[in-house]
Formats: sequence, C-alpha cells, structure tokens
Amino acid sequence: MGLSIQELIFQFVGGLGIFLFGIKYMGDGLQKSAGDRLRDILDRTTSNPFMGVLAGIFVTVLLQTSSGTTALTVGLVSAGFMTLRQAIGVIMGANIGTTVTAFIIGIKISEYSLPIIALGAFCIFFIKKQHIQYLGQVLFGFGALFYGLDLMSTGMKPLRTLEGFQELTISMSENPLLGVFIGTVFTFIVQSSSATIGILQGLYAQGAVELTAALPVLFGDNIGTTVTAVLAALGTSIAARRAALVHVIFNVFGTIIFLILLYPFTQLIIFFQQSLNLNPEMTLAFAHGTFNVTNTIIQFPFIVFLAWVVTQLIRGEDAAIDYKPKHLNPIFIEQSPSIALEQAKEEVIRMAEYALRGLNEASAYFETHDKKHADTAIQLEEAINNLDRNITNYLVDLASKSLSHEESEKHAILVDSVRDIERVGDHIENIIELIDYQLANRVNISGEAKSELNEMVQLTISTLNDALHCLQNFDLDLAYTVISKENLIDKMERSLRKKHIVRLNEGLCSGSAGIVYVDIVSNLERIGDHAVNIAEAVIGDK
Repeated sequence: MGLSIQELIFQFVGGLGIFLFGIKYMGDGLQKSAGDRLRDILDRTTSNPFMGVLAGIFVTVLLQTSSGTTALTVGLVSAGFMTLRQAIGVIMGANIGTTVTAFIIGIKISEYSLPIIALGAFCIFFIKKQHIQYLGQVLFGFGALFYGLDLMSTGMKPLRTLEGFQELTISMSENPLLGVFIGTVFTFIVQSSSATIGILQGLYAQGAVELTAALPVLFGDNIGTTVTAVLAALGTSIAARRAALVHVIFNVFGTIIFLILLYPFTQLIIFFQQSLNLNPEMTLAFAHGTFNVTNTIIQFPFIVFLAWVVTQLIRGEDAAIDYKPKHLNPIFIEQSPSIALEQAKEEVIRMAEYALRGLNEASAYFETHDKKHADTAIQLEEAINNLDRNITNYLVDLASKSLSHEESEKHAILVDSVRDIERVGDHIENIIELIDYQLANRVNISGEAKSELNEMVQLTISTLNDALHCLQNFDLDLAYTVISKENLIDKMERSLRKKHIVRLNEGLCSGSAGIVYVDIVSNLERIGDHAVNIAEAVIGDK
C-alpha cells in the first residue's frame, strides 16, 4: 500500500511539473514566433476598452498565462502607454484568453502526447530554420502539457475511493464557499489557474467530484490567479497596484454573481453538456469560458466606474514615465517645417531631461542600494530608446523638406544630439548593472573610493545639466563651460585610476571592487564625452 501511495504522489507531482513546463514552453515558443511584438500589439490595439479586451485575449493565448498579460499591461500603464481604463479592458480579455488552455485540455489527445513531443524535439534539434525550431518548441510544450495531464490523471484515480475525499466533495457541493476557498488557495500555491483547472477537469472526468462541487472550485481558481498579480504589484507603482486591484475586484465580483446564480448556471452547463454531447473535460472548459465571457459582458459597461473605485481606494499621483513623444506632430512636417523643427527640439530636450534624471537615479541607487531607483533608471533608459526611434524618424522625414541654412544647422545639431543622449542612457544602464553586480556579489567599496565616485558623479551630473540647457537655448557661453567641466572629468578619471592602483597595491581594495569602481569611472567619463559632443554641436563653426 505504501508503494501505491508513493506512486500516486510521484505521478501527481511529476505530472503537475511536466504540465506547468509544457504550458510555459508552449507559451515561450508562441511568443518567440510572434517576436517581441506583444508589447507593441497591446500598445497599438488598445485605443478603446473593447479593443483592449480583444488584445488581452490574443496576447494571453500567445503567452498561455493571464498573469503574464497582466504584468505586461501593468508595465504599459506605468510607462504611460496605456490608461487605466484601457488596461481594465486588457485584463478582462486576459481572463477570457486563459480559458483556451481548458478547451485544449478538453480535446483529449493525451494518447498522442508522446509522438507530439517527439515531433517537437525533432524540429528543435534537427532543423536549422529558426521559425521551425519555434514551432517545435510549441509542439513539444503542447505534447508535454497532455503528457503531464495524463500522469496527473493516473495519480488522482485512487482519490475517488478515499472516504475523506468523498466527504470533502460532498461538503463542497453543500457549501459552495468551501469550494471557492479551496480553488483560491490551490491556485495560489500552484501559481497557475490553468494547472488547477486541468486537475479539476481530471477529477471531474473520473467521477471524483460532482459538477455542483466542481463549479465553485472553478470560480475560486479565477480568484487565485489574481494573487500572482497582487504579489507582483506590492511595493511597485500606484498604477501597478491599481491594475492588480482591478483584476481582484473583477474576479471576486464575478464569483459573487455566479454563486448567487449557481443553480441556473449549473443547469445551463448541464444543458451544454447534453445538447452538445461534451466530454467531462470539455464541459468544465465550457463552464470556465462561459464564466469569464459572461463576467466580462456584465462588467464591461462599468469600466469607468471600476477605474474610479480603484483610484479612490489607492490614492496618490503616480509618477509615471511617459514613453510616448509629446511634441512630434506629423502635420507640421508638411505644413510648417520650421514649427516641426521646434517641436523636435522640445522632444530632444525632454529626452535629455530623462537622461539627466536617469543619472540622478543611478547616483541614488549607488548611495542607498534601494531597488526602486534602479527600476526607475531602467524605465527611463527604455523611454529614451523609444524617444530616440521616434525623434530620429521625425527628423528623417523633416530632412526631405525645404529648410533654411540656419534651420538645416539646427536640424544637424538635433540629429547629433539625439544619438549622444541615447548613448548617455546606455552608460547609465551600464552603471546600474555594475551596482547590481556589486550588491549580488557583496562587493565592498571603501569609504574613500565611494567619496571619490560621488564627487565624480556630481561633476558629471552638473556637466550633463549644462549641456541640456546649452542645447535648449543654443547658449555658446554654457557650451564652453561644458567643455571646461569635461576636461575636469577627464583629469579626475586619470587621478582616480591612479589612486585605485595605489589602493590595490596596498591591499586596501579587492579585485572585484576594483572592477566595479574602474568601470563606473569609465562610464561617467564617457557620459562627459557625450555632453561635450552636444556642446560642440551647438558651437559648430561659430
């Protein structure tokens, strides 16, 4: 008997592991097939909440995880790409999209799981074309999903004969709230509603649970999947916390509605089962799909109200970093190139302000080791990259228009400055990575070295700030100030390198600390070089 219990546990746990791996691997393959365009899909197709719902469904089908879609959405809200109202639509769509896995399970092709895995492995290992390898990854994950389900199903078979389990299912039938609680807790533990619904489908197929007991557990699974988003949003931006709270309210309110309507809902699912001749797995897939689609239809008209509720519950202004350009109106390129040039300049200044802010955040991260400064700096760097692409495209379009000699000079200055500001963003990212390395490897930098670095950081910040204002006002005096400050940065770099070698020889500094120290100094010096490039572009032939 001991061996059979061991086999039961091993098959269930191993099957669950293979199932989760299959979902993840299939999702990764689909995502790679789509390229890194998922964020763009969400950005471009969420012009209104209805389009947001459709985008949420599509992206969740590709990712095979509603939590992944919610995380992407939270990032876009924090970045200013998407309003909270648009995000609510995407979250609703994500809930519908995640039901696709349950329908896939309902197809019942587990006897073909091993050949599908073999075909996937063949594509991955024996075919060189990348898109075929991605297809192989999807097939391998698809097969693993069914193989894991089959193992779990075998492991769960003895459950229906256990007296304790039978009593539990009777209790769940009589008390739906118990079923909701079990579904919520189990999904929280497993961190995948698809997995818990897959297990529930297996139990229902074996007759281990009745439909009246299975449906409340299904509702609980939908609440449990929101816990991942809540945990991910803790300690993050206000926008992230609001989006996570919307997910919770949406699923909790939906569960309350369906618990009130549990009897008619159960009868509806029985009607589907009988009229469409559904197998047990597909019956629960229909229940899951009906729950999420109906819940979305009911709550969709209240998106504005939902946004208002979460804004009232989580108060405060969110310091969102706006990735999108604010001044690049394409109409001006055709109608008034001179105004378009001024608009481009405003956007370049905004990009430079992001770079300056990023350097300040990197400095704060070095001082405090508070991760929020690193996260902000990386977000700023991503915003700089996005602005770089948009401004460059705008300036390229503007170059084909007739500009005066003076305007052509300004145009050339802006083109050069955009490139330099983008490189400043890259160096800031390098500094963040070096501090991450320092913290991860517990590298101790001496007090003297810290003091020297802080002095150089402040001088670099001051130089970059002057370069920004010199570009903003085309101020020649300030341009020469930037050049003189950059000379000080160069001297400081040489001096700090010498001092570092002395500390190294005296055994006051470790090799790891030296790598971090010298590389940060080097990146600061390069930021100074790019500040000078901006100043020299402004000076030009004058």
